[in-house]
Amino acid sequence: MEQDLIYKEAIIRFQELFARVAEGSVAEPAAVTLATADLNGRPSSRVVLLRGLDDRGFVFFTNSLSRKGRQLEANPQAALSFYWDFLGQQVRIEGDTEKVDDKESDNYWVLRPRESRIGAWASRQSERLADRAELDSRIEKYTENYVNQEVPRPPHWYGYRVVPRRIEFWQEGASRLHTRTIYEEDSAGWKKFLIYP
Repeated sequence: MEQDLIYKEAIIRFQELFARVAEGSVAEPAAVTLATADLNGRPSSRVVLLRGLDDRGFVFFTNSLSRKGRQLEANPQAALSFYWDFLGQQVRIEGDTEKVDDKESDNYWVLRPRESRIGAWASRQSERLADRAELDSRIEKYTENYVNQEVPRPPHWYGYRVVPRRIEFWQEGASRLHTRTIYEEDSAGWKKFLIYP
């Protein structure tokens, strides 16, 4: 029970911090660096948008046929890193990933602009592209395919949830003596502790 409270404390702490960021002048407060790795341990990272958060974890949506999608299929572990310099705050999350259910993906899909939904069909994300005209042609094709009708969600486009196993809150300090607070799950449950900067 105490371990559950420690985890909930971490989630609430993040939610409160994220609310502060969203109230500020950050152009895209939901931007987060997502790191994945292939089966050989070769890492790659990119910025995605956080689109959901609850006690189950942190959610983003993407094309599962993309490089990150293929890496998550082969090695379903990931790390997220938020950095907000104007607050002197960083949050790092590490954990396993899972596909969100179809209902959750559908619910987010309908919130996307129509052009973005067309783009999800047209783009063969992470594959080689001969030139921009090829992409423009595919956009035109799918725009015509779905004229005067709703654009359905592609079967390869859905959400992933990063289920946290470790969350670090980093607070900038003077003389590089930062405060680093760790929330981490082990076989006995969730623990909270500090580490050296």
